Amino acid sequence: MADIKPLRGMKDITPGEVGTWQLAEASIRKIFSSYGYQEIRFPLVEKTSLFNRSIGQTTDIVSKEMYIFEDRKGENIALRPEGTASCVRASISNNLLRTESPRLWYMGPMFRYERPQKGRSRQFHQSSLEAYGVSHPYIEAELISVCARLWKELKINKELTLEINTLGNSDSRKKYKEALKEYFERYKNDLDKNSLRQLTDNPLRILDSKLDSVRKLLAEAPDIRDFIDEESKEHFDLLLNTLDELKVNFLLNNKLVRGLDYYEKTVFEWKSNLIGAQDTICAGGRYDNLVEELGGKPCPGVGFSIGMERLILLLEDKKNTLYKPTSLDVFFVCLTEESIPIAIKYSEEIREKIRNLNLKINFGLESASSQFKRADNSGAEVTLILGEEELKNNSISFKELRKESSQVTLTLEEVIERFKKMRA
Repeated sequence: MADIKPLRGMKDITPGEVGTWQLAEASIRKIFSSYGYQEIRFPLVEKTSLFNRSIGQTTDIVSKEMYIFEDRKGENIALRPEGTASCVRASISNNLLRTESPRLWYMGPMFRYERPQKGRSRQFHQSSLEAYGVSHPYIEAELISVCARLWKELKINKELTLEINTLGNSDSRKKYKEALKEYFERYKNDLDKNSLRQLTDNPLRILDSKLDSVRKLLAEAPDIRDFIDEESKEHFDLLLNTLDELKVNFLLNNKLVRGLDYYEKTVFEWKSNLIGAQDTICAGGRYDNLVEELGGKPCPGVGFSIGMERLILLLEDKKNTLYKPTSLDVFFVCLTEESIPIAIKYSEEIREKIRNLNLKINFGLESASSQFKRADNSGAEVTLILGEEELKNNSISFKELRKESSQVTLTLEEVIERFKKMRA
């Protein structure tokens, strides 16, 4: 029988890896909440039309990458390829935009049928912020500040660079697209197949090409700054001045666009040169027309998403310095079969008295040396030992594994007191 393997581009996160994820997720929850953002959760599956209307029919996501299928009643549905459209839909469906300007966050899996590579999977995870009802640029400055504070919390602030641009309003983008089309028409023989398709569908997408041959052409391409409307310029200048006041460093990138059609005015990306070709860790921008396009009343919006897989790549080398144990790890060694039920009983009494405890009983009845090796490899701070001698004397042997200390014999009450002091 053939081995059952995970689908291509779908990756398991094993117990040895999940600690870094938990660290990142805990920091994200802490920082997001400290700015007054509230968590929202919505389904993995939505009507396909939601993404067609919001992301754009000509984007790679809609045209090539979505997981689409029909349910048993013939409804055309899709696994969510990104979160903003679902968040807007949920906000409209639940009347969150009617009486307030909600500030929301969420995290979870997204799905795109792309070629898997480092930092890019077909099931990937994002953590995101979305803010509604605020049209002035101070809200963009706040979102960028959230990111900067999170990078500092995770000690990766020196390894990330903020790039920022403005796309202007719909009229200025239309004029810019026409200028780009006219420019690239002269170089059609130098464009790859995908860029030729984008030339017809949406020339802005060509600016995001990673091909050297196309990027050489971009050096002489029209500059979007020559097409930006005055209101968008004022908005962008105020944002940049605010970032200067906040001492947030940034690079202006007039070629920066996003892969989703709903963005306008501000767009930004946080990048690192330490994780390979997929170097964008976090990206976002403003989408003032999206709520209305999806059936709500006009309401400005802005948000960003963090690519968790790429963030984890950056954190892997730092997890030992970042990790701050919140629980006491204990490994209980049972040397005889008779000691196992007593160890279970003792463990329940210890858990009752000690909070933030991670206590594992080894039921394997291996040799003492094998169990002690297993205890040491587990990363536990303490091992408790129960064998014939301990059972006779109603005692427990206690050994701190991460210190040069002798093994001692204690009563259950004394073990509990030791743990209390270690957690004090």
